[in-house]
Amino acid sequence: MTARIYRPARNAMQSGQGKTHRWLLEFEPEARREVEPLMGWTSSSDMKQQLRLSFDSQEAAVAYAQKNGIAYRVEEPKDVERRAVSYSDNFKFNRVGQWTH
Repeated sequence: MTARIYRPARNAMQSGQGKTHRWLLEFEPEARREVEPLMGWTSSSDMKQQLRLSFDSQEAAVAYAQKNGIAYRVEEPKDVERRAVSYSDNFKFNRVGQWTH
């Protein structure tokens, strides 16, 4: 019963940072998923896969795991470096080796 504590990355369809400031605790799967032969649905007997706990900080998530005796691993978030680019940079004369309009 190992848990993973992480801060989710932003969705590819988002430009903002919504829903990326909370830390999540998810359990790793213990049983593999199986295809039900009649309907073709995917199912598993592991009910802990459905649990997803959210916390305000990494320390709170780690404290919860330690208090309840849950083995865990922490995945540090990768911060994205954003560079300021303006629309007018597409039309500069000093662009070397790039296609221009």
